[in-house]
Amino acid sequence: MSDIFDGLAQGFWVAASPFNLMLVLLGSFFGTLIGALPGIGPINGVAILLPIAYSMGFPPESALILLAGIYYGAEYGGRISSILLNVPGDAGAVMTALDGFPMARKGQAGKALSLSAWSSFIGGTISVVLMTLFGPALAQYGVSFQPSDYVALMVFAFATLASLVGSSPVKTLIGACLGLMLATIGVDANTGVNRYTFGVPDLLAGIDFLIVVIGLFGLAELFHMVESVAAGKAERITVDSTRAGLSDILATKWAILRSSLIGFVVGVLPGTGASVASAVSYGVEKRIAAPDDTMFGHGDPRGLAAPEAANNAAAGGAMVPMLTLGIPGSGTTAILLGALMMFNVTPGPLLFSQHPEVAWGLIASMYIGNIALLVINLPLVGLFARMLTIPQHYLIPLIAVLAFVGIYTIVGSSFDLFLCIALGVLGWFLSKLDLALAPVILGFVLGSLFENNLRRALSISAGDWSILVSTTQSVILYALSVGIVLVPAWLGRRNRAAPGRAAAEDE
Repeated sequence: MSDIFDGLAQGFWVAASPFNLMLVLLGSFFGTLIGALPGIGPINGVAILLPIAYSMGFPPESALILLAGIYYGAEYGGRISSILLNVPGDAGAVMTALDGFPMARKGQAGKALSLSAWSSFIGGTISVVLMTLFGPALAQYGVSFQPSDYVALMVFAFATLASLVGSSPVKTLIGACLGLMLATIGVDANTGVNRYTFGVPDLLAGIDFLIVVIGLFGLAELFHMVESVAAGKAERITVDSTRAGLSDILATKWAILRSSLIGFVVGVLPGTGASVASAVSYGVEKRIAAPDDTMFGHGDPRGLAAPEAANNAAAGGAMVPMLTLGIPGSGTTAILLGALMMFNVTPGPLLFSQHPEVAWGLIASMYIGNIALLVINLPLVGLFARMLTIPQHYLIPLIAVLAFVGIYTIVGSSFDLFLCIALGVLGWFLSKLDLALAPVILGFVLGSLFENNLRRALSISAGDWSILVSTTQSVILYALSVGIVLVPAWLGRRNRAAPGRAAAEDE
């Protein structure tokens, strides 16, 4: 343990130097801006700034501190467009929109933004503390996960989906199936068979996640605005000056703590990331809140705090396998891994002994960056919230420009712009049917992970399906999946039966 504290002290000595401190602040600030822009996201922000950091001749620890600041700053900023515009900045912010946007529509944008800032800060800080203390041990556990265990983890994530729209499980199932179908579009990498491409060459590579999320959320919301303006029913949103206080944080403290732990553990598992972490934590919190879960999806602060804490904790968790084993835990950490190798620094078990200034400097900078993000964001809550007071005839083209620029910057194809519009019409139509869009997105994200790991598992076992229940952790995850679906239904049935029994006993 003394080695950890000695290393951390060395890390703070590196991170607190004036130059590195400036890079932490710049990375956090620009990361927040990048995350707030729909479509850019942390992975693209880090990828864009990597050649700049390299060409400016920064030392490895300084470059990594800057890029990591962009990473967790973007995770932080993704909540802004989710809450204010219902346009998630990246996959990890999808669940934030479920309760954050309804809070903003009710005039509580300032409260939603400040509560999400505190949740992100607490989740990120818990994640860094856990990474400092237990990182290497957890990384070994994460690497022990086999493809069959990932299949069980995806089943668990799908089971939590059942709680997203508790009033209509059938609609949730339909939404998840739609997402799974969208995930299968393109050429099958194993067999070379075209799936649902209908002879369109632009669909051979599949549909980018960015197009799906901006189309279903951003453009669908835009069409709703156009509809309300055309019908003369446009609502004027009032923005109050309230902020999340100590009572709001205390009211959601258990949701934040649970979600931070879930987010960190899920983040440690390679290939999962913030989207799975936020989905699982949201589903778990809704299950735990039952029967007091009627406000989930309509502006419940717990539904906002849980995914925000989880996705920031997952960002820290994803650093663990990258630093200790040289295995990226997410797409963004894969780019950070490439950045380390560009500077001739080999990540892995020897990183902490061969380059302690890089490893511990990065960890210490995350402590400082979390505080910096809170200090930067809280004073700007009022400014961000005022965005909602912009008249809708100005806001509609602003959302359209942000959405189309975000898509075209990343994919560079006019076909994808039309595809995004088509998905926006689909999202608008589905919302008219009162079908939630979150299960569609999560089905899309989890579908490819599920399929790839299922194929790997069956390839390893030569087609023997018993491999799916061959490890202890997979059996535990399947048991939790069954429990998370059946226990609430059993409790609900028992509660409904209780008054009847009491009435019969009185007679």
